Amino acid sequence: QVQLVESGGGLVQPGGSLRLSCVVSGSIFGIHDLGWYRQAPGKQRELVGGITSILTTNYADFVKGRFTISRDNAKNMVYLQMNSLKPEDTAVYYCHARNIYRNTEYWGQGTQVTVSS
Repeated sequence: QVQLVESGGGLVQPGGSLRLSCVVSGSIFGIHDLGWYRQAPGKQRELVGGITSILTTNYADFVKGRFTISRDNAKNMVYLQMNSLKPEDTAVYYCHARNIYRNTEYWGQGTQVTVSS
């Protein structure tokens, strides 16, 4: 069993910043890849960014230069620093983990981010 719990969402004005956190617990052996996805109302879930165990990162084009994903393996945490937020960033943000050996994936319950003036 692997559990992911997100926190840090909320309401922020355009141009503001938020930092999302996710703690990974349970049977974490084999969990090498962590990431963040988001889903806005009426839209499909989309990748925001990912980070590997050796800290290689990848980002969706729409967040490059604004968002930064990081992780702390000692604390079993992954973070998403979001700067220069735009109204179109409004979505539920989900933490994601992959077990590369079992080819299984896990999702958090999501945290709401609302960007509005």
